[in-house]
Order: sequence, then C-alpha cells, then structure tokens
Amino acid sequence: QVQLVESGGGLVQAGGSLRLSCAASGSTSAINVMGWYRQVPGKQRELVTTIISNGDTNYADSVKGRFTISRDNAKNTIYLQMNSLKPEDTAVYYCSITVILGRSANNYWGQGTQVTVSS
Repeated sequence: QVQLVESGGGLVQAGGSLRLSCAASGSTSAINVMGWYRQVPGKQRELVTTIISNGDTNYADSVKGRFTISRDNAKNTIYLQMNSLKPEDTAVYYCSITVILGRSANNYWGQGTQVTVSS
C-alpha cells in the first residue's frame, strides 16, 4: 500500500504562482511514475504532468512552459511549481503514483487539493 499526502493548494490571482507538494509513503518501490492530474466538476480527470523515477518528464500542452514538476527521490516527494496561472487552471489537483514491481503496476491517488485562480 502507498499513501499520498498533498499540500499547497489555494486561491491565487491570475498570473500568480503556487507550489504543490505530494509526499508518498509505504511500498513505493525504486521504479515508479508520479504525477499530477486535475479535475473540474462535470469533466474527466486529465493529465497535467508526470515524472518517472529516472527524472523523465511529460507535460500536457496546456501547461508546458508554465508548470514544472520535480522530485526528491530521497523524500519520495514530488513538487509542482505552477507559474503564470490562468483561471482555466482552476481545478482539484490529484497526486498519483504508479508503482512498478516486475510485471505488475499498481496505481494510487491522493485526496486532492483545490487550486482556484481568480481573474
């Protein structure tokens, strides 16, 4: 089992910045993919960004150049630096980890943190 604890959400004006953190504990394994997804009411959860344990990253086109994901493997923690925020970035942001052990992969989610960007 893996537990994820997110922090850092809040209310910010358009153009501002926020930093989210997600700490993983439990059976995280040396090989995993961590990332951030977001969801607004009535819409599907969408990928924001992911980072593999080797440091490779992937971003949704809508956040490229504005958001940066990073990780501290020693702390099993990832961070999402969000700059130049827009009202359309408003959503509940969920941390995710996919733990890879041999041929199996198990996915876990955090409880979500609200990000609200006012215009």
